[in-house]
Amino acid sequence: MVHDHVHHVGDYNRAFDLGVTLNLGFVVVEFFFELLSDSLALLADAGHNLSDAAGLILAWGASYLAKAPATANRTYGWRKVPVMASLSSSLLLLVATGALGWEAFQRLFAPQSVTSLTIIVVAGVGVLVNTVTALLFVSGQHHDLNLWAAFLHMAADAGILTSGCAWWPANALAGIALG
Repeated sequence: MVHDHVHHVGDYNRAFDLGVTLNLGFVVVEFFFELLSDSLALLADAGHNLSDAAGLILAWGASYLAKAPATANRTYGWRKVPVMASLSSSLLLLVATGALGWEAFQRLFAPQSVTSLTIIVVAGVGVLVNTVTALLFVSGQHHDLNLWAAFLHMAADAGILTSGCAWWPANALAGIALG
């Protein structure tokens, strides 16, 4: 008695395209408003969202390669690629976090005033962008590890985005936390 337990995941090219576009667009918005407000929290989140977009691009490529059929040389096909894409995305995020953490640490000793209303509004837009991006992958999260990781990452970002800190130590600490 044969039991086929293969799950067929739909085509998520449109979801990846929209998710990458939203996140890259938001990086530009955050960077622009960071220049106006001099907020490390916005700069940190712009870096974080840039790594989110890079992670989505890696996941998108991995999703495409994972669908390639097995060959004589690759008996498992390319189905291991999503795991390597997740690892690469994690390493990219660690590098960005280290750089932003260093800048945040330095700002604890050289405080700068920031425009709190700008930060709060941009953070609200960030919650919306992350929520929409997470919802793009909600239907595939139970059938594909790659889609589940994209969903979970964006949903977590939507839930913890708290860069509306105008007080200088809190702004620097938010930069560390968001990085």
